[in-house]
Amino acid sequence: MALRIKRVYDKAEKADGVRVLVDRLWPRGVSREKAEIDRWLKEISPSTELRTWYGHDPARWEEFKARYFRELDQRDAVIGELVQQARAGPVTLLYASTEKRINNAVALKEYLEKRLNG
Repeated sequence: MALRIKRVYDKAEKADGVRVLVDRLWPRGVSREKAEIDRWLKEISPSTELRTWYGHDPARWEEFKARYFRELDQRDAVIGELVQQARAGPVTLLYASTEKRINNAVALKEYLEKRLNG
């Protein structure tokens, strides 16, 4: 299993494998060509309501993850696809946030790793 996370603004590398944008909104200032994205999975990102409520507030991180994981539990098909891809080779989850420790890609990686290992 090879799951990575990376800012979409960082340079693409061969080791990234399949590059998957996991944000609902397209990142500002990045062309589709420059981003070198293989898939854009808007449907796997947190709902607009959840994203707005969270607002990258560190005090809300644990509750954000719990709510986001409940949303992800309802997206079995796309989660299954990502798990299969991660079993086949490297997958890099791309995000645009400047917050590197507490963003939806970090939470999604944790969720996917639990699915891969369980």
